[in-house]
Amino acid sequence: MSIDANLKQVLSRTDCAPQQVTILGATGSIGVSTLDVIARHPDRFSVFALTGYRQIERLAEQCVQFKPAYAVVGDEASAQKLTELLNQASCATTVLFGAEAAEHVASIPEVDVVMAAIVGAAGLRPTLAAARAGKRILLANKESLVMSGALFMAEVERHGATLLPIDSEHNAVFQSLPAGCNQQLQKHGVKRILLTASGGPFRTSPVSSLASVTPEQACAHPNWVMGRKISVDSATMMNKGLEVIEAHWLFDASADEISVVIHPQSVIHSMVEYLDGSVIAQLGNPDMRTPIAHALSYPERIEAGVKSLDLTALSGLHFEQPDLDRFPCLALAFHALRQGGTAPAILNAANEVAVDAFLDRRLSFTGIHHLIAEVLSRVATTDADSLDTVFAADHAARECATQILTQRSAA
Repeated sequence: MSIDANLKQVLSRTDCAPQQVTILGATGSIGVSTLDVIARHPDRFSVFALTGYRQIERLAEQCVQFKPAYAVVGDEASAQKLTELLNQASCATTVLFGAEAAEHVASIPEVDVVMAAIVGAAGLRPTLAAARAGKRILLANKESLVMSGALFMAEVERHGATLLPIDSEHNAVFQSLPAGCNQQLQKHGVKRILLTASGGPFRTSPVSSLASVTPEQACAHPNWVMGRKISVDSATMMNKGLEVIEAHWLFDASADEISVVIHPQSVIHSMVEYLDGSVIAQLGNPDMRTPIAHALSYPERIEAGVKSLDLTALSGLHFEQPDLDRFPCLALAFHALRQGGTAPAILNAANEVAVDAFLDRRLSFTGIHHLIAEVLSRVATTDADSLDTVFAADHAARECATQILTQRSAA
């Protein structure tokens, strides 16, 4: 399956009109960084639609600055609030609300590029709508592939969509592979993919201290500025586990062809090892504007506002194997990948419930992996042969996780 199935179409474009961009999840860190890159290149990109669900004031500010045709929010009350704010600012953006509206602005014919940056399972349907409309998709919503990898990639292939990875690790792998190679890795001389991980804020903390970790501590990532949910996932290394599953689908790589290595400096964003012993890496400062700019302009390169990497200032680059006693969520992700079917969707749903409970102080930090493991053992895995099956597994896992939390709080 091709990661850039309609690249020839992209390369053959002769019109000079700015590409129209829809940003799903505009108010999050990826959305904000995407708008920063777009603002640097008004001749190349124009914002067609923005979606946001919680930070309505920020979304209003973005609409006033970038003047999209549409803004999409989650519910009618939020739509009324956003409309009032835009009317006060004399902004003519049309406000829509609901899941179908998000799918609409991701698939409407006027749109060329869709940044898929909604966090969690909520991002699957609009991202899938973009794939079915044959859009150029910049994929920052890893859950689309974690939950329904085979189904999603089939839709990309069937409708001639272009799929480019935004996660710094997958973007680094994409840059380190031979041009056009994203399947049959060994045929292209690839031995394995090495995904780097910072190790998060607790890489050197005593394992015995992790049970008392607070949400504030877990969200204080040493290198990256991210949302709360992704920050917690990074601290547990579930984020890396989800990236392993995503890499499996993006690059047609087996679990045995994907390795994770701890790299605290976050300078090397990932690597590809070849059969001849060569290892090719992509380096850069930890700034998401680099992969965003790469995918927006691919196969060209544009300025992203990122500070140049000063190699002479680096004190050293360190690597270590991940400690699965410290990061059991990583082992759970590999287990789900090998199990296949709906297991990754169950894993993802249980993790979302567990992280929400941790952030609400209803579950301990170490309780996250215990809850996920229990849900995986209780919810039956089936073939992920339809979207309905995937969402049924997602729903069953959420219900199971919620029931376990309720029982524990009542005990």
